[in-house]
Amino acid sequence: MRAAALSEFGAPEVLRETTVKDVEAGPGEVRVRVRAAGVLPFDVRVRGGWTPPFIKREFPMVLGNEFAGTIDQVGEGVGAFAAGEEVLGYGVLGGYAEYVTVPADQIVRKPAAMPWEVAAGFSGNGQGAHMALSTVGVHPGDTVLVNAAAGGFGTFAVQLALAWGAARVIGTASERNHDHLRALGAIPVTYGEGLAERVRAIAPEGVDAAVDAAGPEALRASVEVAKDRARVTTMIADEAALELGLPAVAGARSAERLGELVDLYVQGKVNIHIREAYPLARAAEAHRDVESGHGRGKVVLTIG
Repeated sequence: MRAAALSEFGAPEVLRETTVKDVEAGPGEVRVRVRAAGVLPFDVRVRGGWTPPFIKREFPMVLGNEFAGTIDQVGEGVGAFAAGEEVLGYGVLGGYAEYVTVPADQIVRKPAAMPWEVAAGFSGNGQGAHMALSTVGVHPGDTVLVNAAAGGFGTFAVQLALAWGAARVIGTASERNHDHLRALGAIPVTYGEGLAERVRAIAPEGVDAAVDAAGPEALRASVEVAKDRARVTTMIADEAALELGLPAVAGARSAERLGELVDLYVQGKVNIHIREAYPLARAAEAHRDVESGHGRGKVVLTIG
């Protein structure tokens, strides 16, 4: 089957379209013919050589941990799904390929009206935002700060906080993305020096909760304006969070969590902006795009 795979770790150029061994659904699994796959910062970090303990350092390595497609093979013991059903889901590796196999409890049915590119980019950032906001808590009437609010994670976090009852969401982004944040319902502020003062100008009493996907500087500013640092967390600045005594993002991805997000999509409460859809052969370009760090919305690969 065709796939975008690594034969070594390194710069985006090490990610190339190639042919790898076909995969087959085992007991409790389904095989999905992939139509599109999301590209996440997690994938970029793995490509560069970061390998958490649950990933084997074996080549060729097919990246991609969120996808959408059609089930074409059902393993023994799977009764909840059938071949031909359109689904979206998540794994650890393998999504940048014509076929991927995952346990049947890591997929949900795709709404008929959801575009393939949106479905492909829904699981990773969506579940990440769900876990981060669940960690800090969002209550009716809260003021919530989202750092890097225009990206894939931030776009979800803004909409999800509002769907859960936040009265105000303040979102940090470059000025060119401020109209995008307003359209999502957020109050935009600019990154950089003086961020804490700009947030205080909007919320003099401070913010009730904050989630971060921008880095250490924005995280420190979040602590300055937070009423309670126990309600501040980050997706990327782990060392700074440890230094500041902040909680780590808690929880795990699940079909239940993903299903809740899909229900909110059907209700019109969450959606994602597709920044760019690259063909599989241009996976390296997709990684460069994600590495740029300040783009609006989601990057995906089209495969099927």
